[in-house]
Amino acid sequence: MIPKPPFAVDLTLEQELAEFERLKPRLHDLWETLMNRDEEPHTSVVVPSLTLDQSELQKLDGASFYEERLLFLLIRLRNPRARMVYVTSQPVHPMILEYYFQFLAGIPASHAAARLTLLCAYDASPRSLTEKILERPRLIERIREGIHEQDRAYLTVFNSTPLERKLAVLLGIPLNGVDPSLIHLGTKSGSRKVFREADVDLPAGYEDLRTEQDIEEGLRELRRERPGIRRAVLKLNDSFSGEGNAIFRYPEGETRDDLRTAMETVEFSVPSETPEAYYDKFARMEGVVEEFIEGEFKHSPSAQLRISPRGQVVLLSSHDQILGGPSGQVFLGCRFPAHDDYRLEVQEAGQRIGAVLAKRGVVSRFAVDFLVSKDDVTEPWHLQALEINLRMGGTTHPYLALQFLTGGQLDSASGLFLSSSGHLKHYRATDNLRSEAYRGLMPEDLIEILTINKLHYSHGTESGVLFHLIGALSEFGKLGLTAIANSREETDVLYARTLKILDKETAYGRFRR
Repeated sequence: MIPKPPFAVDLTLEQELAEFERLKPRLHDLWETLMNRDEEPHTSVVVPSLTLDQSELQKLDGASFYEERLLFLLIRLRNPRARMVYVTSQPVHPMILEYYFQFLAGIPASHAAARLTLLCAYDASPRSLTEKILERPRLIERIREGIHEQDRAYLTVFNSTPLERKLAVLLGIPLNGVDPSLIHLGTKSGSRKVFREADVDLPAGYEDLRTEQDIEEGLRELRRERPGIRRAVLKLNDSFSGEGNAIFRYPEGETRDDLRTAMETVEFSVPSETPEAYYDKFARMEGVVEEFIEGEFKHSPSAQLRISPRGQVVLLSSHDQILGGPSGQVFLGCRFPAHDDYRLEVQEAGQRIGAVLAKRGVVSRFAVDFLVSKDDVTEPWHLQALEINLRMGGTTHPYLALQFLTGGQLDSASGLFLSSSGHLKHYRATDNLRSEAYRGLMPEDLIEILTINKLHYSHGTESGVLFHLIGALSEFGKLGLTAIANSREETDVLYARTLKILDKETAYGRFRR
């Protein structure tokens, strides 16, 4: 008989750590069962909390609506014996759920809905969802009530911290994510150490820096190591989406005063950032200084992988990231798959990095961002690893969307995705479609626009558009989309057509027929 989980007030840190370790083997056993047998009953508890640095999270408009991105995990309800508990900060509009249910081919929406327990903290404050849940013991009890068989349940989160560890223990189920004691491996400093251990090339630089003096010394040493260097990148250890990066331009002079003056004029990824606030964050979370790669031709591919509870490293996907912002460092979207010229090299390097993480005991989805560069079209691409994200990220949910819609799978040898009918699939995705004209659009307005203009995904053609962040549309004029088609060119055409239609329909701040 499985013991009833404790309440938060009864739990000491020592008990929490011991219980967390006790629950870990259950994930291994459940994983083996689910991987080896179809349609096994289980419960997936999804808490899509962005438990990230709050000062960095405040840069993200509509952050709480990013919890809707993991609604693509409703794919798990294709198993008619699977159940899901999905928790959010604010209520999910019923039409958004209806929108996703229509894509569960072969499963009646009513059957899937009956196996979904949707819970809400009714708290729009700018804090992590996990914090809100831990403050509400009755909500924790409702989550428990949604778990039918505790020994066949697990907790899925966006990222793991001690807060998610505590929640897993209070629910009495294992965490399907990285052990919080290992999250340092996914910081900017930790990533560089893992790359060296995996023998994967990385930019010249220095990690574990804290003070402005540390940064200054790192910049000075980098100039000695790379004579003629023009720029360097400063990165906060726990920042995300490139928004904690800053570009430093080396001055002509080489004195300490010259460097200090240049440090006050770094180019931030977010216009609202100030040098004083940025260096305060650096002192709090530490970070790195590394060479800015100046290649004439550059792309930023990434590899997404998963380490199973038994330590197997599994390739999930590869992408070409689309970057922008004032300094070209902010993640705006992605294309799948990564380009043929370097995709296999990206995958191979990602798997070597995964092997190091697996050896350290990491169990998690994760991604590795790379840079490929060259100065001449005749040269081969030079691949360098930039950072590890030990969490779900901006490339996770569009790939889940592809699986959600097509029922296909990745060919690990080529890195290409085949739909269930055998067609190669491509997509382009973003979280950052925004316009003042979109503000005020309700979910039902968006569905109307999609229907009239025939933008819905078609199972017949295996092409079309799937939207997310729909809840953020009315207040923030912000929306995410994944455009799926049979080639990179077709996805770009579909993506551009979708934007044109949205602009047309909202030209006067309202949709027009």
